[in-house]
Amino acid sequence: MAQNSSHDLVKAEEILSGYPHEEAALIQILQDVHRAYNYLPCDVLVRVAESLEVPLAKVFSVATFYKAFALEPQGDTIVKVCTGTACHIRGAGQLVEELERNLGVAPGGTTDDLRFTVKTVNCVGACAMAPVLIVGDRYWGSAKPARMAKYLAGGGDDEN
Repeated sequence: MAQNSSHDLVKAEEILSGYPHEEAALIQILQDVHRAYNYLPCDVLVRVAESLEVPLAKVFSVATFYKAFALEPQGDTIVKVCTGTACHIRGAGQLVEELERNLGVAPGGTTDDLRFTVKTVNCVGACAMAPVLIVGDRYWGSAKPARMAKYLAGGGDDEN
């Protein structure tokens, strides 16, 4: 993993050049780094710490505190299953099982081809649409396991 990002510090340097070299910019820099690399590569975090003259432990502390940041490569598409109470009762577990069958990864995992990362989330605030599946930026309410392949392909609008 480190070898993939070590040859591409150019992106990190571009990001760092757009911010003042002070600790106050850390979270914004990490957000931009995450967007650029689709995760926070270790060698880039070292470079951020050096640039901001912040202890590496502080950078990792922030990087691991926020759930929006990942320290492992993420898929191009993040697939989230809401597991809040309403979604749980209405079949979120079956959606997770179907995702595992379709993609071969459990929640927290990323497919080998880096196309998908599967996550569970506590609540997305759409309880009336339970269970809710989010594929990228698209929300699927009343999601059904039988439609999983369509959801993953970007379709699935047809009812029942």
